[in-house]
Order: sequence, then C-alpha cells, then structure tokens
Amino acid sequence: MRVYLASPNTQQQAEHCAGMSVLLSFALFKPWVWQYQPTFDRVLVDCGAFTVYQGGREIDRSAYREFGALWLDHADAIAGIDDIQGDFRKSMANYQAIPFTFPTWHDTDPPEALDELIAMAQERNRWLGIGLLPPRHGKERILRAALDRIPDDIHVHGWALRAYTHLRRIDSVDSTNWWRDAMKVRQKLNWLTYGECLGLMVKKYQRWGRVIHVEISQNILFGETDESETRVDDQGEMSGKRREGQISLCS
Repeated sequence: MRVYLASPNTQQQAEHCAGMSVLLSFALFKPWVWQYQPTFDRVLVDCGAFTVYQGGREIDRSAYREFGALWLDHADAIAGIDDIQGDFRKSMANYQAIPFTFPTWHDTDPPEALDELIAMAQERNRWLGIGLLPPRHGKERILRAALDRIPDDIHVHGWALRAYTHLRRIDSVDSTNWWRDAMKVRQKLNWLTYGECLGLMVKKYQRWGRVIHVEISQNILFGETDESETRVDDQGEMSGKRREGQISLCS
C-alpha cells in the first residue's frame, strides 16, 4: 500500500516531503514546488477537483493538459478531471479530451458507469481512481461492491481513503491530513517546532506500513524477559499469559 502525501502548501512542508511519495494538485500548485520536485521519491498528479468544487470554480482543461504533459515521464500516473458533483458525462468528456489521464469512479456516479471506466482504464495505464463524496465514513459496503467489480490487473487509487486501507484491493491512497496533524501535535507539544512536528508526521507515514500489531509487556522495554509473555503464533493469534502493564506497540 502506497500513501501519497498531499500537496505541500509551504516550502517548509515541501522540504519534509524529500524521499516521500507526493500527490501534487494542479489547483494548489505553486511555482516554487518545481525546485523541490527532484527530491520527491514518487509523484502522483491530480487536477484538484475537490478543491475546485469547494471554491465554486472550474478547472481549465487546456491548462491542465499542458501541466500534465510535463509529468508524463516523471509521475506514476496523472488523474483526469472529474466532476465530483455527479455529472458523469462531463467527467467522461474530460477523460476523453486528455488521453494520458486515468478516470475516477465516485459514489455519486451511476453504478453501471463503473464498467465504462474500467474499460477506459484497461486501454490506458491500468489506473482507476475511487472517490467518495464527504462524509466518507460509513461507506464500506458501497466501496466493497465497487472494488469487487474491478479486475486485479488494475491499480486502484482511493482518493483520501486512508481510513479504508484495510480493504486490500486498494493499492494506493493519499493523505490530506499529514501537515494538519502536525499542527495539532504542535498545539499539544508546544516545546516542539512545527518543523519537528512535520518530521514526526513523515516518520509516521514512513513506518505506517511496517507496523505489526503485537502487544508486549512493559518490562521488555527494560530488558526483562519472561517465558509467560504474550506471543503471536503461526496463525497470528495471541497466546500466552497476559501480564499486567502490557502496552501496545501501536498505541
């Protein structure tokens, strides 16, 4: 599972994206990002449809085509211009106008439209986006029904769907909260700078995919061992004696 950090809004944020996968939004793109772009490990390009939707504006299709063309040899993929208000035919016209982009299916689109988008994805770079109109929570049934219809050879990107990464059919997602969460950490730990808090958030995403949920005794942290400590068997089930003072590695 790959997580792309959403577009940095400041140069300080961009500096902390070095070595990370980054989602760059055309609607939010600033000229100074070009000097940081070579430091990003991977890039996914997005039109910024949700940002535009919130601001009541529209994306200039010609300008986005020119912008996307600059990334053809550098980005993992380039998303098409989608109409998240539910005008599926408008989205299709945008996808067809820029053939190097990949389409997105939204829960506001007709269910039968997914088959048409799958066919388009197969003709292109085999990427397909899945988007849920906010609020996104409580929509797992809808999401599972869509994922079950998508062939395994298509890369599925979930737009702002990190809450659903337990659904293994989703291949990548993007996080729009990483720099906002750094601000929240800064408010709680005011002896840290905002830059240090950004560093903590980057570490969180670097290590997020490596976490194995295992409970250990706090005594282990002090070098003490006990054969009765909890362990994980071959099936991943917890066994052994649960001792007072256990903590979770993921708490």
